[in-house]
Amino acid sequence: MPTIRAAILGFGTVGEGIYRILNERKKEIEEQTGYTIEVVSILVRDTKKERIPTPGVLVTDDIRDVFAQPQLDLVFEAIVGEEPAYAYLSEAISKGYDVITANKAMFAVHGPALLDQAQIAGVEIGFEATTAGGVPIIRTVKNLLAGDRIQKIQGILNGTSNFILTKMRQDEVSFKEALKEAQVLGYAEADPTDDIGGKDAFRKLMILSQLAFGKQADWETIEMRGIDQVTLEEVLDAGRCGLRYRHIAEITIDETGNLSGSVGPVLVGASHPFYGIDGVDNSIILNTDYLGALTLTGPGAGMYPTGNAMVNDYIQIIGTRKNELISN
Repeated sequence: MPTIRAAILGFGTVGEGIYRILNERKKEIEEQTGYTIEVVSILVRDTKKERIPTPGVLVTDDIRDVFAQPQLDLVFEAIVGEEPAYAYLSEAISKGYDVITANKAMFAVHGPALLDQAQIAGVEIGFEATTAGGVPIIRTVKNLLAGDRIQKIQGILNGTSNFILTKMRQDEVSFKEALKEAQVLGYAEADPTDDIGGKDAFRKLMILSQLAFGKQADWETIEMRGIDQVTLEEVLDAGRCGLRYRHIAEITIDETGNLSGSVGPVLVGASHPFYGIDGVDNSIILNTDYLGALTLTGPGAGMYPTGNAMVNDYIQIIGTRKNELISN
């Protein structure tokens, strides 16, 4: 059976999730793809940090060691921040490697350039994990665009914010108390600014905009608000009126091709699809010309949902490669 040789850049929660899933689903993946996948190198920031055993794998803090691996085929990228992630993926593409990323901060800014570079180089980019964890929204949008047109995207795109709003309503606790619990449970970072301030959801919205409409809205035109100003009193008052706060990112294209959108807390009633979306779940509504409104819901973050999305990207890429060989 032929072998795919892969590297993992970043070995935090997501990187470890990729490694675990590739090993736990090894036989299943081989049956699905016809290939064995072998992780040959892992890039970390600190080689002395204690982590799970990775026998036979080069663990290094030098990207040059990763790219020096013979016959490398695929790079999984799970680094935080725009750089050096963009530089690493650009170099990987230039070397002819397929790449799969979960880095929404980087991809929101540099995704269009990487996609153009990949097309020229004849390699694939998987980015399902950049937007909604385990919800297959990227694949769904790609499939829809083959025979339909998307008019509007509306989503709960940040599991941390959704968890906090849920906790405030259900347990009648303050924003600060709910945030503290989210951090204890690992749903929020030590610095949760991007999540609670709306920037994380905004980035994901721009990635979806680029995919669905072929362009992003002018970032300066999108009003962005977080949940950090929502008080417990407001949440409880809304509940007494049969309403719930949801942090919603939305973008619409009009008949002339102009884009408009917003990110912020919104009150929804019981008839709204987002009314029952609690905890860390994400949910996305796609309004289309022919199918009408299509809603996808699932876990938005975490080791396994995000890692699984990246592994599924790998399976899709192998399928694409097989189809190319057959057609040629």
